Amino acid sequence: MSLSSLRAEWSPNVTRDLLAGTVVALALIPEAIAFSIIAGVDPKLGLYASFCIAVITAIAGGRPAMISAATAAMSVVMVTLVRDHGVGHLFAATILTGLIQIAAGLLRLGDLMRFVSRSVITGFVNALAILIFMAQLPELIGRGWQTYAMVAAGLAVIYILPRFTKAIPSPLVTIVVMTVFSMAVGLDLRTVGDMGALPSELPAFALPEVPFTLETLWIILPYSLTLAMVGLLESLMTAAIVDEMTDTDSDKNRECRGQGLANFVTGFFGGMAGCAMIGQSVINVSSGGRGRLSCLWAGVLLLFLIVVLGPWVKQIPMGALVAVMVMVSINTFRWSSLRSLVTHPTSSSIVMLATVAVVVATHDLAKGVLVGVILSGLFFAQKVSRYFGVASELEGGIRTYRVTGQIFFATAEAFHAAFDFREELRGVVIDVEAAHFWDITGINALDRVVLKFRHHGIPVEIEGMNAASRTLVDRHALHDKQGAPLPAAGH
Repeated sequence: MSLSSLRAEWSPNVTRDLLAGTVVALALIPEAIAFSIIAGVDPKLGLYASFCIAVITAIAGGRPAMISAATAAMSVVMVTLVRDHGVGHLFAATILTGLIQIAAGLLRLGDLMRFVSRSVITGFVNALAILIFMAQLPELIGRGWQTYAMVAAGLAVIYILPRFTKAIPSPLVTIVVMTVFSMAVGLDLRTVGDMGALPSELPAFALPEVPFTLETLWIILPYSLTLAMVGLLESLMTAAIVDEMTDTDSDKNRECRGQGLANFVTGFFGGMAGCAMIGQSVINVSSGGRGRLSCLWAGVLLLFLIVVLGPWVKQIPMGALVAVMVMVSINTFRWSSLRSLVTHPTSSSIVMLATVAVVVATHDLAKGVLVGVILSGLFFAQKVSRYFGVASELEGGIRTYRVTGQIFFATAEAFHAAFDFREELRGVVIDVEAAHFWDITGINALDRVVLKFRHHGIPVEIEGMNAASRTLVDRHALHDKQGAPLPAAGH
C-alpha cells in the first residue's frame, strides 16, 4: 500500500479525526457502563472491552471511521451465561466468539451482505434510531426541569453552532460547555459517576478462570455462536450504512476478521464481546471522522479518561450526553423513508416496516434483519413467479409445450399443472429455451412431468435447455437415468 493510500485510510484530516474521536470517547463511557449493567457484570468489563475493540478494529477492521465497542445487542446475549456460570465463562465465550468471526471472514461470509435488500437496511437504521432514542428515556423521565433544560440547551448548541463554525464538532462543545456550567453553578444533576464506578487500573492479560474441558466448550459454544452471528450482522449492517454516509467502499470480509481478532484479544484482557456501534459511528462521521485515526484515538482516549481523568469525567452531566444521543437518533433516522412509503412498491414498504417492528418489539437486531431478509426473499419469489408461463400447440399428434420464465420452488407446481397427461399423443416436446431451472424443486418438477408422460407410454423430448440448467439436470434429475422410478408429488 502506498503512502498516499495509507494517509487517506488513516488520517485524511488529522484534526477532524482527533476531535471526532474525542466526542466518541466521551459518549462511549456511559454506554459501556450501561451495557455492562445489562450483562450483569462490573462496569470495567464494558469499558475495557470498548478500549480493546475500538483500538484493534481501527487497525485490523475493514471499515475506516466505524466505531466498534461493547454494545447492547451483545450484552443481552450474555445475561444468562454470566448468571449461570460467571464471568470466567464470559471471557472464554468472548475468545471463542472471536475465533468464529475470524473463520467467517476467512470463509468470505461477509459477501452475503449483498443479499440484504435496501428495504431491510433502511428498516434496520430506523429501528436503531428508535432504540437509541428509547434508551435515553430513563435519563429524561422524572428527572426534573433542570435535566430537560440541560438537554434542550445541549441540542441548541449542537444544531446552532455549525451555522457559525464547524472547526470544532458541536457535540464536543456541548459536552464541555454543559459540564463546566453544571460544575460552576452546582446543579444537582445525574452525572456519569452515578452510572457506576470507573476503573483506576489498566487492563491486564489473564487466561479465563475456567476448566479447559469439553464440558466448558459445550457450555460456551451456543453463546459464542449467537454472539458471533449478532456481532457480525450488526457490524456488517453498520459498515454498509457508513459506506453510504461517506460515499466509500469497505472490505466486509476484512471487517469480519477484524471484529473477530478484537473479540479474541478482548477476552484475554477482561472484556466482554462487542461489535460495531451505529450510534457512535454516526457521531464519528457527523463530527468529521473519516479515517482509522478517529477510531484508534477514541479507544486510547477512552482508557486515558477513565484511568487518569476519572474524577473529572464523573462530573459530566448525563443531560449533555443525552442531548448528543438524541441528535444521533434524529440524524440516524431515514426521514425520507416515511415519504417513500406511498411511492415505493408495497412489498418494499412492508419489508421496511416489518424490520422496524420486530427490532423495536424484541430489541433484537438479528431477529429484525432475519424477518426482513425472509420477507424480501418471499416477495422476490412471488414477483419472479408472475413471469412464468407455459403455452402449447399440437401438430401431427405431437404436443409442443413452450415454457417461459423461472422454474424454482415457487413455480414448480404451476409447471407440473400446465401439462395434460390424459391426452392421447404420439409424443411430447418440452421447449425450455426461454426458461431456466434454478433449484432441485424445479428439477423434481421436470422429472415428474417427463416420467409421468413415459408412464403413459408417451415419449418426451426436451429442447433448448441452457448450459446452467443442463448442469443442474445432469447432477440431480432422474428422468435421464436408466430405470428411474416415477417420483411422488412433493418430493
